[in-house]
Amino acid sequence: MALTGRAALLAALGSIPVGILEPGWTGLLAVNGTLALACAVDCALAAPVRALGLTRSGDTSVRLGEPAEVHLTLTNPSGRPLRARVRDAWPPSSWLPGTEPAASRHDVVVPPGERRRLTTRLLPTRRGDRRADRVTIRSYGPLGLLARQGTHTVPWTVRVLPPFTSRKHLPSRLARLRELDGRTSVLTRGEGTEFDSLRDYVPGDDTRSIDWRATARQNRVALRTWRPERDRHILICLDTGRTSAGRVGDAPRLDSAMDAALLLAALATRAGDRVDLLAHDRRVRARVQGRSAADTLPSFVNAMADLEPELVETDSRSLVSTVLRSAPRRSLVVLLTSLDAAPIEEGLLPLLPRLTQRHTVLLASVADPQVAEMTAARGDVDAVYAAAAGTQSRSQRRRTADQLARYGVHVVDATPDTLAPALADAYLALKAAGRL
Repeated sequence: MALTGRAALLAALGSIPVGILEPGWTGLLAVNGTLALACAVDCALAAPVRALGLTRSGDTSVRLGEPAEVHLTLTNPSGRPLRARVRDAWPPSSWLPGTEPAASRHDVVVPPGERRRLTTRLLPTRRGDRRADRVTIRSYGPLGLLARQGTHTVPWTVRVLPPFTSRKHLPSRLARLRELDGRTSVLTRGEGTEFDSLRDYVPGDDTRSIDWRATARQNRVALRTWRPERDRHILICLDTGRTSAGRVGDAPRLDSAMDAALLLAALATRAGDRVDLLAHDRRVRARVQGRSAADTLPSFVNAMADLEPELVETDSRSLVSTVLRSAPRRSLVVLLTSLDAAPIEEGLLPLLPRLTQRHTVLLASVADPQVAEMTAARGDVDAVYAAAAGTQSRSQRRRTADQLARYGVHVVDATPDTLAPALADAYLALKAAGRL
């Protein structure tokens, strides 16, 4: 039971005049006794809390930055009306800062034998699973003097998925993919492309693609069209070690890498390629393999939902061994990792020949746009020192990229906003050149 503010105020105000007008304690005890009786009756008329039935329904998943609604249904089986304040508790990251009290508290009246549905609107600020905490119910009597309070555990989980903000770039990359597939007038032929069909020659076409036998049979010039080979295997590897925890702008590097991986997965599955996912630091954190084209992207999103950077050094030897086991045949291996000199030179570089002799390797890294701003800074001593530091940092990254290129690794180094489309463009370029 809980004494409400109304009851406490009445007790304080009722005792003052009685104590002044009547000497002794008789009048005071009489007033307080009446108040106590009123509180007891009020409490007895309040609906019981433990007997209430509570169930949940609503959203079970939502993309980061989008709202979710979870419904809590209260059933009042007692013969007394329920007048209550309900607190539906969730982790603090389920709302924007400062909005939790208003979003989680509800006032409700439930007549005897009826039910009411309350809606809690969540706006999560972090990826991962958000699990409902206890539901606290304070049931008031008709006078509002005393209340019964109790808690219920009503489990529910909302999985917060990556936002996939780069999906806005998908239509333009799909248009380029259709060009590569020979579905439009722009046709390309690469070393590893496949024969698609014949069509009439149009002035300006590449004469090397003329099919002379078909031309002789049809009495008109026939041209072969080509399309990139399909059913290639692509393995996307997310480095979840300590370097992925570094924040660039408002988000960790890992979040930008995941967004780029999702765009590449969506594009590659449309191209008819098979895409797998591996998240690794010192051990495998997530793996998606052998999914159908329709199930690849949902599986990626679900696997990435609760991935967080680990504050450990990535074991490059274990990573390379896991990649070789996961991709026994020739594949495109996409490493989303840091381009910092120390982790590359001491960890990955000595192991690259094992990868490049079997696979085509593409390394993508998140660059900090603030470095470019520092490099362009001028005006005072601090700005000059910042420009020197920025220039040195960019030179180191270029030198590391050149080292990787000498091993045959294709490098994409871009800012968070441009990493996803740049990686998709690199994939399309490799496909057009028949390098997959």
